[in-house]
Amino acid sequence: MQILTEIHRAEGINTHGKTVHRTAVRAVILRGPELLMVYSSNVGDYKFPGGGVDIGETHQQALARELLEECGASLLSVDGELGAIIEYNFAKEKEYDVFKMTSYYYFCQIREEFGSQKLDGYEKELGFQPLWISIDAAILANRSRLDTDEIPQWLRREIFILEHLKHSM
Repeated sequence: MQILTEIHRAEGINTHGKTVHRTAVRAVILRGPELLMVYSSNVGDYKFPGGGVDIGETHQQALARELLEECGASLLSVDGELGAIIEYNFAKEKEYDVFKMTSYYYFCQIREEFGSQKLDGYEKELGFQPLWISIDAAILANRSRLDTDEIPQWLRREIFILEHLKHSM
């Protein structure tokens, strides 16, 4: 999959040091002019549904699990690749120098009806809920969060993808 950009979450990260890797998948689901996004009612930002790929899981299996957990949505199909983003940060683990996460974005189709979410603790705290929103409205909401003290770690990544989508449509 094509790497669309690399993001450094902090300055001075030794990207060639001992690295802990994380692989994530994210669903891009279009319905006319709208996208299905996960809205944080406590922060006010939007993110693409998705998350980490568990050991032994395929990307499609991880997408299906994450869509069900975060949105209560059932995956019907994975229709193509949008691209990937690599993010670097300082590692939390003492024995590592750098945390490297690669997020793979896929165009997906889901069933129209939604079931109940199965949110993690932090997702409940953030008030995650699935919402259909226009690309422009999601960009505007996310950009407004850049001027605040509490910026979600995924915000710059999601703004990049939203703007990439807008310009490629």
